[in-house]
Amino acid sequence: MGNRSVKEDKNIYFTSREEAGLTREAAAEQMGCISADRIYKIETEKAIPHPDEVLLMAECYKNPSLCNYFCSHECEIGQKYVPEVKVKDLPHITLEMLATLNRLQNNKDRLIEISADGELSEDELPDFLSIQNSLNEMSLAIDALKLWVNNAVATGKLDSSMLR
Repeated sequence: MGNRSVKEDKNIYFTSREEAGLTREAAAEQMGCISADRIYKIETEKAIPHPDEVLLMAECYKNPSLCNYFCSHECEIGQKYVPEVKVKDLPHITLEMLATLNRLQNNKDRLIEISADGELSEDELPDFLSIQNSLNEMSLAIDALKLWVNNAVATGKLDSSMLR
């Protein structure tokens, strides 16, 4: 294996490959259809990776979060519709979910009042937006949990057969 780079401003693809302990050549060999030169161009931001390349890198580097990064930062559709999911530890994710569930539980009756007539009035809008914000937080916490599970499976900390 070659020496680790001393480059300061490494992108996520570069750091993921290094964290996997792979040279560009070794990564290219494992992936089979991405050359070391293409990996270099992606890592130095001379080229934007294609979705299929990101999938291969995510699998090869055992880093599923590369897919979310690509979608939320480099894909035009994803930039609009896919939020960035931060990698967090399980206790942090659990506490965020429980805090959001508590807020939603407290606002459940208000959401029923707001939506009962099928209309959203001006005086209901602030409460509705607050509830919508809590739902978005819950969605992100759920996505973070899914990413945690995918990372745990990719790195061998969880056996995927246990999840079926």
